[in-house]
Amino acid sequence: MLTAARITLAALALVPASVLAQPLSAPVVAHPDPESLFTSPDPALHRNKQVALKIVKELLEAGHWDKAHLYLTREYIQHNPFAASGLDAVVHFFVNVAKVKPKPIPEKMQTRVVAVQAEGDYVTVSFVRELPDPSSPGKTYTTTWFDMWRFKDGKADEHWDPAALPEGPPPVPAPPAQ
Repeated sequence: MLTAARITLAALALVPASVLAQPLSAPVVAHPDPESLFTSPDPALHRNKQVALKIVKELLEAGHWDKAHLYLTREYIQHNPFAASGLDAVVHFFVNVAKVKPKPIPEKMQTRVVAVQAEGDYVTVSFVRELPDPSSPGKTYTTTWFDMWRFKDGKADEHWDPAALPEGPPPVPAPPAQ
């Protein structure tokens, strides 16, 4: 079975070396005031965007997973292959597997956000992602990452992102949700 990585590698083999030597795509630029993107004149969208802001700033950025119950439902459905579903399982992943330690919550968000979209019960946050340039050791390039949440009663109830399992042996699974 062809995987996306194998198809990409096969496609790259057809690209002339002179094209691959060209500069990488335009850099991804963060919004200068990311917190301003987490607002809406629509009260329901504003509420969900504000919870998404707290998830990004307090949980993902500052590591305060002790506050997760304020922003995630107990049933929290997880579509990231590294963490199991359920509030307790997601907290377990970040605290015990990823070993995230809490740090002071910044007054202003530090995460580089490109855009925030909200529609219905969904909020999507696009981030700047900086990675090592495999063709130029010591250099980096930017691309994007996203997190999308579906909200229920003012809390995130379901999550998606583009995470994928690496090819090779499977990772250690998270404990089952209780």
